[in-house]
Amino acid sequence: MPALLRIQSPLKNPERPVLALGLEGSANKLGAGVIKHTPDGSATVLSNVRHTYITPPGEGFQPRDTALHHREWVFDVVKKSLFAANVSVSDLDCICYTKGPGMGAPLQSVALVARTLSLLYNKPLVAVNHCVGHIEMGREITGAKNPVVLYVSGGNTQVIAYSRQCYRIFGETLDIAVGNCLDRFARVLNLSNNPSPGYNIEQEAKRGKRLLPLPYTTKGMDVSLSGILTAIEAFTQDKQFRPDGDPKSPEGQDIISPADLCFSLQETVFAMLVEITERAMAHIGSKEVLIVGGVGCNERLQEMMGIMARERGGQVFATDERFCIDNGIMIAQAGLLSFRMGFTTPIAKSTCTQRFRTDQVHVSWRA
Repeated sequence: MPALLRIQSPLKNPERPVLALGLEGSANKLGAGVIKHTPDGSATVLSNVRHTYITPPGEGFQPRDTALHHREWVFDVVKKSLFAANVSVSDLDCICYTKGPGMGAPLQSVALVARTLSLLYNKPLVAVNHCVGHIEMGREITGAKNPVVLYVSGGNTQVIAYSRQCYRIFGETLDIAVGNCLDRFARVLNLSNNPSPGYNIEQEAKRGKRLLPLPYTTKGMDVSLSGILTAIEAFTQDKQFRPDGDPKSPEGQDIISPADLCFSLQETVFAMLVEITERAMAHIGSKEVLIVGGVGCNERLQEMMGIMARERGGQVFATDERFCIDNGIMIAQAGLLSFRMGFTTPIAKSTCTQRFRTDQVHVSWRA
């Protein structure tokens, strides 16, 4: 049997340290971060500053209001990021921004700032795919080599694997994203949006004791979540539902509490995600799973995925809220990798797009 050839990475180590500023604002998180790549091949996070637009309980965030938040806070966030990194804009090698996917108005607000800094300081501009930013930051922080990636956030749900300089989508949601499903149900229960609806769903689920029947909709490696959301919302209209979770009802019947609903929603949805991820692992023969995106912070999802991976002789890689939740440093990381391969974005083409799929990006820095 011939020996396996080791494919050399096309990404060469820089001759000197290189710095990038990353700006993220595709949803309600505004982030700025500075990263440094050194000649020994390592990457160092110099700063990672974030500010979140938080709405009252029961309300979502609208594109116009979110964009106004970003415009109000972006100067402060960038200033704090540069100060924490102990660098100036003049020290940077490139400025990276989120091209998409995301909400149109917030994306445009941050792209405008990136263009302005690029022109004022004569720095190259690099447009970054938000999803690829999550993946590259996850790989850098965890050390995962070639994992199956489960990307779960408010706007995206995808199972991804790398092949031939492309992050290929093996499965995805057919309707709404898992984070959107959790956030919308949090609004039904009037849970707080601070620090995030998904986090408060997770905390509420820890007190749940009753697993209620919900639709379980996997189609190959794809999932459908809108029916589950409709079904779980219907339980809030059931005569057994008690918004205060009072264990006793006047009729002496078993009651359904908000904690039970959160528990049931999490268990069902996460089981679906684990199933389609396992199918992708079996398909490509991988023993690594990397969970990225805001929902990736959920400890129960990490626990369920860990059980599956261990049964297959593999392991799970995940990061904490500093890198799972949308942030500027992930945009800096992916952007700097592109920049080192010679890619820059002309000002005339520094646009944004709400639809920018993960598999549309040429991942030139990987073999």
